Amino acid sequence: MIIKPQASQLGRFATPYYYYNEELLQQTIDSLKQEMSKDSRYVMHYAIKANANPVVLKHIQQAGFGIDCVSGGEIALACQAGFDPKLIVFAGVGKADWEIETGLKYGIGCFNVESVPELEVINQLAKQAHTTANICLRINPNVGAHTHANIVTGLSDNKFGIDMAHMMNVIAMTQKMEHTQLIGLHFHIGSQIVEMDDFIALCNRINELQDGLDHQGIKLKIINVGGGLGIDYDNPDIHPLPDFKSFFAVYRQNLQLRDGQELHFELGRAIVAQCGSLITRVLYVKDNTNKKFVIIDGSMTELIRPALYGAHHKIKNLSSSKAAETYDVVGPVCESSDVFATDISLPQTQRGDIIAILSAGAYGETMASGYNQRPLPKSYTDNDIMAE
Repeated sequence: MIIKPQASQLGRFATPYYYYNEELLQQTIDSLKQEMSKDSRYVMHYAIKANANPVVLKHIQQAGFGIDCVSGGEIALACQAGFDPKLIVFAGVGKADWEIETGLKYGIGCFNVESVPELEVINQLAKQAHTTANICLRINPNVGAHTHANIVTGLSDNKFGIDMAHMMNVIAMTQKMEHTQLIGLHFHIGSQIVEMDDFIALCNRINELQDGLDHQGIKLKIINVGGGLGIDYDNPDIHPLPDFKSFFAVYRQNLQLRDGQELHFELGRAIVAQCGSLITRVLYVKDNTNKKFVIIDGSMTELIRPALYGAHHKIKNLSSSKAAETYDVVGPVCESSDVFATDISLPQTQRGDIIAILSAGAYGETMASGYNQRPLPKSYTDNDIMAE
């Protein structure tokens, strides 16, 4: 069950806020660990950009996972939350000097390098710090993903990674540098991917690249395939857990690891999306000539995904069991894009009803803003709500 408390219990807190089902989060982590246990070479780095809520991080830290960071602030937060710095990897096309210095200061496990200029800066800053930085080269594999265009990252015209054609030259550069140590290759083709063929295509490309490295006598410790596994936004109650079994089977069956190599993953959404919901309250029901609008107190400032990507989230009226009507569900922010859904069926809705926007645990709270001077949302778990 995605949401355990009743509407009357949820309604005791000032809305909008994020509700996290800790039991579901732990079930997701346990399912993930079960599939990973089938191969001792697998290492998980949670993509902290998906959700950095302290309660969420506590569960993930206790699972023994590492962290995938994309900013200096995320590195500092992960270390403060108790994660092992040696299990932190740092990606991003625009690492500022202070962020690289932060990674060096904490002694993180690896920098995922995305360009030659970045490589040169890391080498120089590591020299100044009298240390050596472990690096993986993020290679752009020119592999597409069947997902929203804004979250495809593995095509040659995307901003991410080093072009495959330049890979050998960049590897040669690293061999001449005294303060970087090349330990692997990193890939990430996109997000919210549910077609396993996309991951098979990535495996095939990595196999080709590794064959080329073999001919050059180059041995690497790590292959990092990033994340990208999607969830079922349409039927979260039916499929609260991602298809970890198929995801890991793809890599076991298709990726040809070399002796002694580790396979690293960077899942984010798949771990946390389904355990989180945005809880809101109906302000008004507005009946226009052609439309009925449910105007809620939650907005794009709490959950920007529908406005940013046209993302779909299942929406429930937890207060009503009346006959269904058709509504647009919209927020109060002064933007025409502040719309959560159009022409959806909900039980007859009225002012004060509790509305839940499901599958919002990833890229929800962490992307919230103060636009229109709205306060950032608070968050609660079952323990908070049931204790009241």
